Amino acid sequence: MSGDYGRSRHNDLETGGSRNYPDDEGSGPFDIVRTKRAPIDRLKKWRQAALVLNASRRFRYTLDLKKEEERKQLIAKIRMHAQVIRAAVLFQAAGQGISVPRPSKSPSSPTRIGDFGLSSEELVQMNREHDLSLLQQCGGVNGVAEKLKSNPEKGVPGDENDILERKNTFGSNTYPRKKGKNFWTFVWEACRDTTLIILMVAAAASLALGIKTEGIKEGWYDGGSIAIAVFIVIVFTAVSDYKQSLQFQVLNEEKQNIQMEVVRSGRRTKVSIFDLVVGDVVPLKIGDQVPADGLVITGHSLALDESSMTGESKIVHKDPTREPFLMSGCKVADGYGSMLVTSVGINTEWGLLMASISEDNGEETPLQVRLNGVATFIGIVGLAVAVAVLIILVVRFFTGHTRNSDGSVQYRAGRTSVGDAIDGFVKIFTVAVTIVVVAVPEGLPLAVTLTLAYSMRKMMADKALVRRLSACETMGSATTICSDKTGTLTLNQMTVVEVYACGGKLDSPENKSLLPPRVLSLLSEGIAQNTTGSVFVPEGGGALEISGSPTEKAILQWGLNIGMDFSAVRADSKIIHAFPFNSEKKRGGVAVKLSNSEVHVHWKGAAEIVLACCTGYIDANDSVAQMDEDKLSFFKKAIEDMAVGSLRCVAIAYRMYEMDKIPTSDEELDNWQLPEGELILLAIVGIKDPCRPGVREAVQLCVDAGVKVRMVTGDNLQTARAIALECGILGSNENATEPYLMEGKSFRSMTDSQRLDVADKISVMGRSSPNDKLLLVQALRKRGHVVAVTGDGTNDAPALHEADIGLAMGIQGTEVAKESSDIIILDDNFASVVKVVRWGRSVYANIQKFIQFQLTVNVAALIINVVAAVSSGNVPLNAVQLLWVNLIMDTLGALALATEPPTDHLMRRAPVGRREPLITNIMWRNLLIQALYQVTVLLILNFRGISILKLTPDASGRAVRIRNTLIFNAFVFCQVFNEFNARKPDQMNVWKGVTKNRLFMGIVGLEVVLQVMIIFFLGKFASTVRLSWKLWLISIIIGIMSWPLAVVGKLIPVPERPLSEFFTRRQKNPSGGEDSLAKRHLEDESVLKSTG
Repeated sequence: MSGDYGRSRHNDLETGGSRNYPDDEGSGPFDIVRTKRAPIDRLKKWRQAALVLNASRRFRYTLDLKKEEERKQLIAKIRMHAQVIRAAVLFQAAGQGISVPRPSKSPSSPTRIGDFGLSSEELVQMNREHDLSLLQQCGGVNGVAEKLKSNPEKGVPGDENDILERKNTFGSNTYPRKKGKNFWTFVWEACRDTTLIILMVAAAASLALGIKTEGIKEGWYDGGSIAIAVFIVIVFTAVSDYKQSLQFQVLNEEKQNIQMEVVRSGRRTKVSIFDLVVGDVVPLKIGDQVPADGLVITGHSLALDESSMTGESKIVHKDPTREPFLMSGCKVADGYGSMLVTSVGINTEWGLLMASISEDNGEETPLQVRLNGVATFIGIVGLAVAVAVLIILVVRFFTGHTRNSDGSVQYRAGRTSVGDAIDGFVKIFTVAVTIVVVAVPEGLPLAVTLTLAYSMRKMMADKALVRRLSACETMGSATTICSDKTGTLTLNQMTVVEVYACGGKLDSPENKSLLPPRVLSLLSEGIAQNTTGSVFVPEGGGALEISGSPTEKAILQWGLNIGMDFSAVRADSKIIHAFPFNSEKKRGGVAVKLSNSEVHVHWKGAAEIVLACCTGYIDANDSVAQMDEDKLSFFKKAIEDMAVGSLRCVAIAYRMYEMDKIPTSDEELDNWQLPEGELILLAIVGIKDPCRPGVREAVQLCVDAGVKVRMVTGDNLQTARAIALECGILGSNENATEPYLMEGKSFRSMTDSQRLDVADKISVMGRSSPNDKLLLVQALRKRGHVVAVTGDGTNDAPALHEADIGLAMGIQGTEVAKESSDIIILDDNFASVVKVVRWGRSVYANIQKFIQFQLTVNVAALIINVVAAVSSGNVPLNAVQLLWVNLIMDTLGALALATEPPTDHLMRRAPVGRREPLITNIMWRNLLIQALYQVTVLLILNFRGISILKLTPDASGRAVRIRNTLIFNAFVFCQVFNEFNARKPDQMNVWKGVTKNRLFMGIVGLEVVLQVMIIFFLGKFASTVRLSWKLWLISIIIGIMSWPLAVVGKLIPVPERPLSEFFTRRQKNPSGGEDSLAKRHLEDESVLKSTG
């Protein structure tokens, strides 16, 4: 890494540099840097420590700990109920004897709708009780399919009328969800704010006293104006919260809308899980979620993880005869196959489970917890100030030191009536309570959910679906991204471009005349049978449709190009046993029995691994030749040459096998290990998968932002190296050596301490297993990194779970990977990952803008009222005015500043340390300069305003009201103009891009319009008078002066060391100082860069 960048990491004070701290939690209740899998007692601790005025609102978007416990208990009950039913059925079956088919317990009068041979009730009973006898009575899986007018191979017809009829007969694959809160619920929750309740009580008392003393015509203003102001605050708050909740509802629906592959009319097509119908045929592979209850049609080593339904993490093997029943919500742990859907929606156990539990999408984020800490601290200070003001004003009032605007004493012992005395006390009490409203920043933690809701909605447009709120902000702190290669950095559009067969290289991969008949036949057999893909031939002619993974599609397409007839080959041989491809062994195999009773075992996988198992190859004369050293070296060199050319190398091999050696019983066959040795090589294919356009720029953007990109791939190391050089992960060929370039097995064989030392340096890891990826993530996190990991396979789940941010691929990703992830990248594109980093940083930056703005208002309002109260016994800003300021500061301010879109500037600075102070030195400087200016100007106006403005004091107190109105007006305009300053805390040009943010401009405009209306038309309510144009000009000039003042302030240098460190001793990192990891990381980076 360059020296310039190293310096910029320490000089960028807005982010507080990039110190690395250990991942363990601090001692404070609000010191939770990672809420992902945080212990419940930690979550309880910070809730109890927070100073909260309105718990229902403050904790709305946090995990409801009580409901979570109830939810777990309910799930356990439903699981227990399902197991009891099954246990009873099994007990009954055992008692009657397995061999004797017992009479079916089908419903006495099943209600059959339409022309189907089975009713919904019969299907539900069969599946729920795992009733094999009822299944046998129906003719097995094929019989059930026939009764449901479905074909085990071609599925349902799939036309609109057929789908509609099935939905009407058997129901849709949806379950009743609990409705979201309506608007009035949010109004009620806003009303539950403690201070607002106290204000309403005070308003009622003031109203009663006012009407009693002054009559209803004049006496209702004081109490009524406070009541109306509180009502406006409640409505604004409720509208803002309601709109926010609607955004979360839309995002939650998007999360649940899984796209499934189904077979309809013989064609594989993708549909929403909600559009699945009874009779559908669904292909299943490792990592898929079973979308509905159903029966196994075909299964090869098919095994399911049923823990989501049974609570037991036991893998259950499934087959069409002994264990055919599949439960919705379970995950495919191994193998592949297909299923017939028999029950959907509420008729499944999963549907019942989901309908019974209320989904609590609440989840606190680290920033939210920290902001609760900030709000608590400010709130305690504000509360102390409010109590002090209350005591001072009450003492002054009852000792006769408080005067009216005409100079008369407000309270005279023995002369002032009880009503007037109570009225005076209520007004004082109201001001004190209003100071608490302004001082306790209740909206501060909620600003996080506001900016997250906004960011998540915008990120959907940028092809990123956020599953966990905290991931969105944690991404802003990411220091490294461990990315897959295939489909993320590359296009995932694969084609076979080179072929080695018959002992040499083919001039053209598609020239089948170069391949002898036997090789062609065996290749066709191996390609058609050893695949999870398929080829669909349209009945009316037209182009063939190939489905499957991109690698499968490329090889199937090549097979078709050399004359393979997919359907004929599949019909001519039958699969006996399959070993599905897995990322540990890097290969998959299948044993097939031909029509002449011969058995062939076909293998396909990573070229060098399959080649190592080969003892022969078929030569140009169509005969088997020995794989001698020369030929082995030739093929190894071919693999290396293709890999250097960034081709993915796949070898296809086979062997004969004796029929009498194949296990005869189903149980033995399930556990049979396919023979892996003495293979005969048929072909090695080189598959081209070009780099994504723009990926090099995206990687460079990460480098500029201080985020190191690492490629972790299962591909050949040389292929990975070629792609890494092409997309800029490796700077040059000189970098392409250990430890920057490493194989997974080398990393795996190291000790823990060696892995810690080398982890930082790794840029590319090839031939890595999912466990290698997990080890790398763990090592990087121990080094103090905030790690983002991309993954698509089932085996990536542990690494996605362990990482600070797990990013699953939306197109190629399995459901297991997606469920373990925090964010789903919908287009599988690395550029979208970088956009997530931008948004993550934007969340943090927006919150800092809002904190700076809000604290400026807090400090200024508190100081002005306290100083005025102590010195004169009166406050220039009354309850209604403070409530309006609070509205600007909390709801409107959050809307304006928390919804700023990300800028390029965010990607030119270092990642934000997760333990960095929220309020940086730059922010302290900005807010203190602005608060000091506001306090000084407004206090001068408060004490000398009448003489400066040349107002004539009179008995009616108009001069005092003009002065107080000017103070209020100038104070509001100071906040309006300071909102612009808050947009760019560390940049001179605060107007850059402001016109593009229509929401910001709209809110500022609304604030100005409402302020004008208050002064001109609502004087009675706000205790203001109309101002002359000169005083309006003075108000605006006082406000606008905050702009040049901000520019001058930004020229003042601030210390590098955060202010908090001057008062607290930093906990040392166990590895020898808090900065040691960062420094070592910088050194490693600079070595890598300097060689580039």
